[in-house]
Parts: sequence; C-alpha cells; structure tokens
Amino acid sequence: MSPYIRLAALGLILPEPPTPIANFVTHAESGRLIFLSGQGPLRADGTLCTGKVGDDVTVAQAYEHARLTGLNLLAVMHAAAGDLGRIVRVVKLLGFVNATPNFSDHPKVVNGCSDLFADVFDRIGGHARSAIGVGSLPGNITVEIEAVVEIAA
Repeated sequence: MSPYIRLAALGLILPEPPTPIANFVTHAESGRLIFLSGQGPLRADGTLCTGKVGDDVTVAQAYEHARLTGLNLLAVMHAAAGDLGRIVRVVKLLGFVNATPNFSDHPKVVNGCSDLFADVFDRIGGHARSAIGVGSLPGNITVEIEAVVEIAA
C-alpha cells in the first residue's frame, strides 16, 4: 500500500516542508541516502510546540509533538525524493528531547515519530534510533528529530 494512502487513512495531510531557521539545508543526498536535517514540532498554523518535558509538558503531549515532527520529516522526505514511494528504507532516527534533568522516558517520547514511520512505511519503516535528553532546543521546542532514509536508484 502506498505511503500516501496510509497517511490518508491516518487522517494526515503532508504540510509544506518547513523552512530552515539558520544556515543549513533541509536535506543532503549522498548516493542513495538522504540525510534529513533536524525538524521540530511545527503546527500547520506556524506555531511551535514548546516547553520542558517532565515539567510543563507530559510524556503523552511530547509523544504527539514527536509525531508532528515526524509528519514534518515526511514533508521534507517527499520534497527530497519527489515521491514517498521511492523510500526503500528508513535507516536511522536521532531524537532530542528538551527535558528536565531527572526525566528518563526519552524513548517513549521519540516513539511518536517512530510509530508514525511504522504506520506510513510498514516494514521498511523500522529503523535504528537514538533518543537523548538535552537541556534546551532552539525556540524552546519540545523535540527535534533528524533522519536518514534510503531511496530507490
């Protein structure tokens, strides 16, 4: 089944790819790999999900923020590959969680993105992953996630 059909079944619409906030590009290709720059939880109305997980943001809220971040990554993937059907493998995710020092459920937060990729890409959505906590993120966003995907030749 097409990734676009799966997105529609989830009630999701790809947004426009977010514009970089500094001196970098949204993605870089090397051979059959696309390296996607870190994205955050940017809503369709242009607002960001902000706050400190473990303080003013719950794990459940941050999970949804990571899912939204995954949707933004999918938008960049679509723009980079021209068609999500060209993705043959989600290789790796690196997730950063803006968390309090004693917070330890980073994997549960980043699962929001991982679960979305599994839903959209099925078996090729499984990936290697790291989920780490940080003291702050740009704009006080709750999560930032980057990805590496492989595309068909």
